[in-house]
Amino acid sequence: MSLAPIPSPISDSKDEKKIPFDSAVVDIRSTDAESIKFVDNSNVENRRQIGLLSAIFIIFNRIIGTGVFATPSSILSYSGSVGLSLFMWVIGAVIAAAGMQVYIVWGTAVPKNGGEKNYLEYLFRRPRYLITSVFAANGVLLAWAAGNSLVFGEYILRAANVEPKRWTLRLVGFACITFALLVHGTAVKWGLRLQNVLGVLKLIVLLFIIVTGFVALGGHMKIEKPHNFTNAFEGTNASASSVCSALYNVIWSFIGFSNVNYALSEVKNPKRTVRIAGPIAIAVVTVLYILANIAYFAGATKEDITGSGRLVAALLFRNVYGPKAERALSVFVALSALGNVLAVVFSQGRVNQELGREGILPFSKLWGSNRPFNAPLAGLALHWAICLIVIFALPPGDAYNFVINVISYPLSVINAAISFGIVYLAWRPKKDWPRQNIPVLIAAFFFGAVNVFLFIVPLTPPPVGSEPYVSLPYWTHAVGGWAVFGLGVIYWIFWAVILPKALGYKLRRVEEVGQDGLIRAAFRRVKAE
Repeated sequence: MSLAPIPSPISDSKDEKKIPFDSAVVDIRSTDAESIKFVDNSNVENRRQIGLLSAIFIIFNRIIGTGVFATPSSILSYSGSVGLSLFMWVIGAVIAAAGMQVYIVWGTAVPKNGGEKNYLEYLFRRPRYLITSVFAANGVLLAWAAGNSLVFGEYILRAANVEPKRWTLRLVGFACITFALLVHGTAVKWGLRLQNVLGVLKLIVLLFIIVTGFVALGGHMKIEKPHNFTNAFEGTNASASSVCSALYNVIWSFIGFSNVNYALSEVKNPKRTVRIAGPIAIAVVTVLYILANIAYFAGATKEDITGSGRLVAALLFRNVYGPKAERALSVFVALSALGNVLAVVFSQGRVNQELGREGILPFSKLWGSNRPFNAPLAGLALHWAICLIVIFALPPGDAYNFVINVISYPLSVINAAISFGIVYLAWRPKKDWPRQNIPVLIAAFFFGAVNVFLFIVPLTPPPVGSEPYVSLPYWTHAVGGWAVFGLGVIYWIFWAVILPKALGYKLRRVEEVGQDGLIRAAFRRVKAE
């Protein structure tokens, strides 16, 4: 059994100057031999339950939700032609590969739970805990799993031939996310196994769709063959706004490649695993996405795809197998949504737990706990509660669409920061930062530029007919995303600056080991000198 001192938070160099408007937070490191706490490293290794296959499916399930069944219609609508639409998916794959490289760099340099929280803290060390507070607002307040919980409800009801009315839909969505909470909060191994099974099921369904497309290419259809590949670039719309909108949709269809980075403390041999799992997942998703799109275009006309307002996969099934096949597809879509919810809840629970272990949140001891099932049940429950507010409190329409859209916007800002951060660290490296080669730096710069594009596009007028809201301005969710960051800044100013100065104390950060064996931080009020 090996014993090692508890790792301290990222240290500041001794010659670093105190900056204006810094917080009243001080870190202490004990030098008294009796007060130094030790943690059993073997206990940490015993908590590593995620192997290579599970890591691949954690990424795979997060990327593939329900978008692959529906998004191709909007991308075709924006691009105007089959050829340009397929080319957009190829570009999306290249961007996803660059993004995966960024997260491999960070995951191998900082292999611990929490994902972007750790990477931002590494880059932005002053003022103390400001960036942690900003990230906490984004991580805690946004209902990441709410959308696909409701999608699960809609399609499972359709499969049962039940009209998805408002409250019925919400109750089934509630059951979906509650199931995810209970599985991941009480039985981590079984939750991972279920994710793996659903990942395999998604793979089988997409392969079946692809085979169906080749059946359609062979002319075995109940309608006339659409001949979409005869002149693939006919009707191309190369206007800047349309191409940007199409690319925007494609890029978000690949989001999720960072999912295993939120749980690296639980991954076996994390540095090796993240280097292998990410590229495999991206490669498989890319092949499936492109072949699935070819299948859609083989089995339905462009007019049907862009004008039906339904799942593109449903059109393919109807045209090849008949109307009854659409109902069977609803089951597959529902299970795909469930797999996505499980993957999202799994990762967000660990983000909340890591924030709790930093002592930043109110009731941090609770959120940072691993009790009673050796799983972050409290952190999972926090995300579950936020999602329930969105599921039950918001009416359908613009209010709900705003909340769902505002979730994705801050991620592009964070991705830009950590991507350009890799480039910055190549120019001004820190002592413990591994040196990166030129291809990695090119990938990081490219992915950073793409994410700047992603947070600028929502601020520009969309093409006519593709406005995200009926009565709200098109830029509402972009402003909302920045407002979420602003709430984090306000919280930090109030907690770390105003209250300590007004009441004459400093916040002293100390580290403790809980009964569950996890290291966590706590802030103690001490009289200011």
